[in-house]
Amino acid sequence: MKLLIFLLAIWNAVTFIMMGVDKRKATHDQRRISEKTLLGSAFVMGSVGEIAGAFVFHHKTRKLKFQVLLPLAFIFNGAVIYGLYYMNLI
Repeated sequence: MKLLIFLLAIWNAVTFIMMGVDKRKATHDQRRISEKTLLGSAFVMGSVGEIAGAFVFHHKTRKLKFQVLLPLAFIFNGAVIYGLYYMNLI
């Protein structure tokens, strides 16, 4: 259980940093991290870091795709954790 929490914290830190890196690349006109990668990482248990990164870095907060899919990813992540807990897998 402690290992799972540790891994989730690390992964969410990575997704948080990804939003910051993409924002920096956007402001410096460099090659960006794709929206598919950003949203995919949110759905793979990284929604908390991604949402925090969006607000801290003011990045992708006005895009409708992110306004809809990031909260959906958060709900999906919560459902996965609840399901695993309910089935006594964690």
